[in-house]
Amino acid sequence: MDILLKYFPNLPQHMLEQFAALGVLYPEWNEKINVISRKDIHNLYSHHVLHSLVISRFLSDYGEPVDGTTFIDLGTGGGFPGIPMAIMHPNCNFHLIDRIGKKIKVAQSIAESIGLTNVTFQHGDIGECKLKANFVISRAVMRLDALLPLIRKNIMPKSHGRLKNGLICLKGGDIDSEIPNNASVMDIDITDFFNEPHFQEKKLIYVPMTR
Repeated sequence: MDILLKYFPNLPQHMLEQFAALGVLYPEWNEKINVISRKDIHNLYSHHVLHSLVISRFLSDYGEPVDGTTFIDLGTGGGFPGIPMAIMHPNCNFHLIDRIGKKIKVAQSIAESIGLTNVTFQHGDIGECKLKANFVISRAVMRLDALLPLIRKNIMPKSHGRLKNGLICLKGGDIDSEIPNNASVMDIDITDFFNEPHFQEKKLIYVPMTR
């Protein structure tokens, strides 16, 4: 929790309690179902929770997300970035989807355990998801040039706040070869938000998909 408090020192008590509960629930579940590498579970807050909240920090720079903003978390696994984002933004709505049913069950159980009421869950892939949202969020699910055509149908045509609706994803390494020629892409070093060694060469990618 210390690294979370380093960057978010003024969290209200109920959020502190929810984030603290993750440090108990994820290791317990990980003993049964491997949703986080067992070698990495001790880095839960730095490598997973804080990493997820890069999206929150990016949005806050633009006065976002406004109340009622909707998100689809594609390939959520055990609930990242969706669950930390849902804790941080209780007045927004999050739909978490993953192709692996047992991982979705873990995410759903954890959300219920900490009292999240702004999340829904789906076992399936994005082709089966009929919902539309302001933003699709993800952590390194697939190449950008493959991902963007798949999610276009899920992006609401009318933006809700200052930022245009679109994709916000977290990726590592060189992404130049993944960017379609006609795409307008903003890529930001995560160390611009959280200056930690683990985030070297990791990026936040924002692709607006509405006019």
